[in-house]
Amino acid sequence: MILHLNQNRSFLFVKPKLPPPPLQPQTRLRFSLKARTFRVFKSTHIATLNNFSPVESKRVPRHVKIEAQRVLTDYLHSTRGYSFLDAEYISKNCPNFVKSLIANTFVGGNDVDVDVDGVAHSLRKFLRNRIGEIYKEAKEVFGYPKGFLLEKFREYEELGLSKSFIIKLGVCCPSILVCDHHGEFVVVLDWLKRIGIEDDWIVSYMSYSRTYSWKKMLDAIQLLDEVGYSEEQMHNLFKANPKLLLEGFGKKLRLFLVRSHKLGVKVNVMYSYFMEYPHILLNKCAKNLLRVIDILCAIGMETDEIARILSNYMHLFSTHSFKGPRTVISELKVEKAELLQVIKDDPLKLISMASSSKKKSPKQISVYDPRRHLDKITFLLKLGYAENSEEMANALKVFRGRGDLLQERFDCLVEAGLDYNSVIGMIKRAPTILNQKKDVIKEKIHFATNILGYPLESIVAFPTYFCYDLEKIAQRFSMYAWLKERKVVNPSLTLSTIVSSNDKRFEKYFVDVHPQGPTIWKNIKRLSKKNKNK
Repeated sequence: MILHLNQNRSFLFVKPKLPPPPLQPQTRLRFSLKARTFRVFKSTHIATLNNFSPVESKRVPRHVKIEAQRVLTDYLHSTRGYSFLDAEYISKNCPNFVKSLIANTFVGGNDVDVDVDGVAHSLRKFLRNRIGEIYKEAKEVFGYPKGFLLEKFREYEELGLSKSFIIKLGVCCPSILVCDHHGEFVVVLDWLKRIGIEDDWIVSYMSYSRTYSWKKMLDAIQLLDEVGYSEEQMHNLFKANPKLLLEGFGKKLRLFLVRSHKLGVKVNVMYSYFMEYPHILLNKCAKNLLRVIDILCAIGMETDEIARILSNYMHLFSTHSFKGPRTVISELKVEKAELLQVIKDDPLKLISMASSSKKKSPKQISVYDPRRHLDKITFLLKLGYAENSEEMANALKVFRGRGDLLQERFDCLVEAGLDYNSVIGMIKRAPTILNQKKDVIKEKIHFATNILGYPLESIVAFPTYFCYDLEKIAQRFSMYAWLKERKVVNPSLTLSTIVSSNDKRFEKYFVDVHPQGPTIWKNIKRLSKKNKNK
């Protein structure tokens, strides 16, 4: 057998200057609160709000529902200006809306032991805060004449936007309700269409608990466009990181993008890092990377060398906070040229020398030798493990020995002719390779390539080869060679086919296939044991 490695909350419209007249039996106001939708129109039917589609939630206890209805009644009557009878009628005839309001306002907890006072407080806070946010972002809305707001919503519908889309935007982005503040919104929508993102997608990631700025969104899109991102790259980046679009770039991230672009870091490199290591998009990580650039510039490193280091180690540097360049140079008490050479030789040494959490003496720098002073964590960082990650914790348990010894064993594989990145891939697939002594690794490479005649690529494809006992490998290939001479097996089987088969399967396909096979196999093992005991 071959071993294969490999909230919706409805937007409550603004109260007109005069409270609405009492409801008459013949002509009632009917409210339809579908998900993200709120409509008001005349109807001769009984008022109903049951069309609202609530979010999935647990069963709401009766006493909680009654309290929620009471709070809604109080809000509509005291804050919105409806008569008490109308407010009470509305709150008692929208069970799904009340249930959704509770589910979205009071998240978590046991649905049986919910504190009624806590629910009431949360509901009041939500109802008041949302109106307050709208007032803060677009207070002009509260001075609109009757019908003007509905007309503005119809204008957005004419752009091809759905009612649900417009309503949620009205709550999350109140600025679009103001006449002079919708230009950026239209430009953002145009950009989203160009890069292949649907209107409804952006709304699905918006939260009623916060407001959003179209200017920040537009700045984020335009910055990516300026530094050379393709429309496909922008599409994939925003799809993978919705917050990046909705919240825009922080100042530090914007500055890092601009500076790295000027230094010569390729757009495709940045894009790959953002997709694979989204934590780099955090302002804190961008600040760390800016410090790295500051330090490297301060010690006189060339721009192309800085670009090379960032391109290779950006994801590792981003997880460490660094001291300022003057502090680093002052504390180390070394010449800039000496520090420059140390970092050129091993860029990751910058972490141990300049990190805010670590201190290094001049003596440690002057006698710097990566083979002697490389610790295990630094070695794993070089392999691409993220610091403090679960993957790093597991790797620390698997890898045995000091960091300098692990580095020696790693270098042994590279010096044999294997590609650096290929070796990293091999180690991640079969970590125990580096738990073997350097001489054992060399011997196994020699046996596979010089004795058996397999190319180095066969080891890359089958890294667990190093995990098998060399004596057992030799026994099996002795049997395979005997069978090839008699032309009873395929003469070009892969290394993994012969080595990874369990004993029972090996004997079935490589021993019992010939009448003399069992006898020969027994003799091979006997001679091997005899030679081992010499």
